[in-house]
Amino acid sequence: MDVVVVGSVNADLVVKVERRPAPGETVMGSDLDTFPGGKGANQAVAAARLGADVALLARTGTDQYGTRLVAGLAAEGVSVEHVVESEGASGVALITVDADGDNSIIVSPGANARLTPADVAAAADLLGGAAVVSLMLEIPLETVTAAARAARRAVLNASPPRPLPRELLALADPLVVNEHEAAFLLGSGGDPAGMARALLALGPRSVVITLGAEGAVVAESSGPVSGSSDHASSGPRGGSSDSASSDLASGARGPSGRADGVVVTVVPSPVVDAVDTTGAGDAFTGALAWRLALGDTLPEAAALAVKVGAAAVRREGAQSSYPRMEEL
Repeated sequence: MDVVVVGSVNADLVVKVERRPAPGETVMGSDLDTFPGGKGANQAVAAARLGADVALLARTGTDQYGTRLVAGLAAEGVSVEHVVESEGASGVALITVDADGDNSIIVSPGANARLTPADVAAAADLLGGAAVVSLMLEIPLETVTAAARAARRAVLNASPPRPLPRELLALADPLVVNEHEAAFLLGSGGDPAGMARALLALGPRSVVITLGAEGAVVAESSGPVSGSSDHASSGPRGGSSDSASSDLASGARGPSGRADGVVVTVVPSPVVDAVDTTGAGDAFTGALAWRLALGDTLPEAAALAVKVGAAAVRREGAQSSYPRMEEL
């Protein structure tokens, strides 16, 4: 097994608007569209479409969405043997997409909140046999931590953001966040390279900050450094030759290169016209997890992942927008 995703399955209820409403304001929108979603399901489908052998550990409800969501995952080639049905509602995401393609999302967790460490323990062989376990924060934090402990390598997408225990941070390889999530964890913003270094100092083994149209920044320890001997490098893992540079790339922000035993790599993104950014971060993370499972170095994996994320924003929806390898 290349990748096991432990995470959420949602029905995405999407309305397009010219602009998002201010507090107390009502705006008119488009007809309601319903798409399969949830960060866990999205990452699993993104990896499967690229060719990964991928399984999902999750829970769905007994409502109108549950059976349909599981059937859709199976049709995409995701192993759903460990997707468990729970009495009650499935997870639902309420999404507005504005005229620029930017989105705002409210998640009602439903069955996702009932995925427990006991579910992780029941799937111990599955997790232990995967090259990479991909995690996110739309399920209970204790479940995420249990899965990270069971993983050979844990990719942690810290979204939606919340305070993280030191143990979980130390298991993340990499910690994947966007700029807003990075600022939440650090308590303030800054240039992406500086934030990546600061996040690495919190304890994860490596860090990726996604920058939307500007690509991503990767931070890794280059080896034991005074004051940070507990930061383990992911190390070279072999793999693809997709370009990523430790020199500052055109259009990217902040310093890049080696400092204080930390290697920061800027990974530029292809230039595309964005139609809908919903689920693009999940496409990136699913692709990243797959390439790491195949043995790519982290910058190499990120170079492929930014292409996948860029391709995803060119079409509407989350899973429906995800590319196959031949489309990149």
